[in-house]
Amino acid sequence: MKVKRFFAQSMAEALRQVREQMGPDAVILSNRRVDGGVEIVTALDYDENMARQRLGAAAREATNGSRLAELQAEQHRRLEDELGRSRDRIREVREKRAAQGGRNNGMDSGYASVAAEAFSGSDMALEEPVAADSTYSGELAQMRAEISSLRDLVSARREPEPEKTAVNAVQQRLAERLQEFGLGAELAGSLSRRHRAGRLEDGWKQSLKMLAAGVKTTRSEWAEEGGVYALVGPTGSGKTTTIGKLAAHYVLRHGADSIALVTTDRYRVAAHEQLFVFGRILNVPVRVVDESHSLDDILDELSDRHLVLIDTAGLTSTDKGYEEQLTELARSHHRIRTHLVVSATSQPRIMKSVWHCYKMANLTGCVMTKIDEALTLGESLGFVMETGLPVAYYTDGQKIPEDLHHAESIPLVRLAVERLKRLQQQEAVAV
Repeated sequence: MKVKRFFAQSMAEALRQVREQMGPDAVILSNRRVDGGVEIVTALDYDENMARQRLGAAAREATNGSRLAELQAEQHRRLEDELGRSRDRIREVREKRAAQGGRNNGMDSGYASVAAEAFSGSDMALEEPVAADSTYSGELAQMRAEISSLRDLVSARREPEPEKTAVNAVQQRLAERLQEFGLGAELAGSLSRRHRAGRLEDGWKQSLKMLAAGVKTTRSEWAEEGGVYALVGPTGSGKTTTIGKLAAHYVLRHGADSIALVTTDRYRVAAHEQLFVFGRILNVPVRVVDESHSLDDILDELSDRHLVLIDTAGLTSTDKGYEEQLTELARSHHRIRTHLVVSATSQPRIMKSVWHCYKMANLTGCVMTKIDEALTLGESLGFVMETGLPVAYYTDGQKIPEDLHHAESIPLVRLAVERLKRLQQQEAVAV
């Protein structure tokens, strides 16, 4: 890990220096105002586990990443100050050496050895000066003690405490198990580090409880609460099929008189066909947003309906009409609760990209689809935990409406554990 401190008159200038000298991957450990401007401490290849090991006992008070980064930055400042004092001492000796007009030439070798140790931090022994008088010997002895103390400080920070070895091993195995579950490395590491002591199984159960607590779900079902709901997401995520399941679920409970379907997809040829099929089967009206009928005009006409479900085009940020469609949802004078449809078979990076693509529509939750096709569900649970999107429903098959389920966090985590066990059994049989 490379740590560096920057000074500038303004924060903008300091950040510019960071970008130029450290690149876009630099992590800012701390920033603060100092005399004459601001100070930023940054790091490349920052590893939180390594930082905790180097900080030793001091890391115990760091309950979150930001506090840990502050401690790491403070340690860097202290080490830089120590190095600065060592450099000053070396410069003083050099100036005294020059003032003597070259007397005691043996000082060169002594100075060189001290300088080498000061700036390399190596464990090489200091050579005694060949012809130094008692004054210079005293100076070198004092410098040697200071540098030795500095080296001990650095070494102490690097070596983990012996009693923590067993705990770190359990945390490492727990992090690996959570990644097998499907969680990303960062989230898995964060959960595993909260397990301070005990057996691996205890940490596993504790992590699953924290995961269940971190996954938000909606308390009531749309059919009971009513309102206007829109589903957004990429093509193939299952938006239209999910709307068909939601509509069928509602009609079976409350009939077809108080529900309507709307589509904003006027960008693709025959984009409405599947939704119109659902409408005909369920005897539910289907309205299309186009140049002659705006979304708000249609919702005004359907204001007497208890539940209105809006299907949307699966557009990306590069497609024509992408921004128009999302702006239409976000700026409507009706209260539209927009939910992102996320396929459980997608890679975590794609899930995050989709979220960034559609969050301008003022997302209020999400629907997880195709969980029956996913090998593990940790990716989806990690996504909703990191984004904070409440899960309203999940789907696990093509049957309408049987394969639609109201989401609850604990059953979802249990389902994910069962999916992991099944995968492990399949792998064991294959071996």
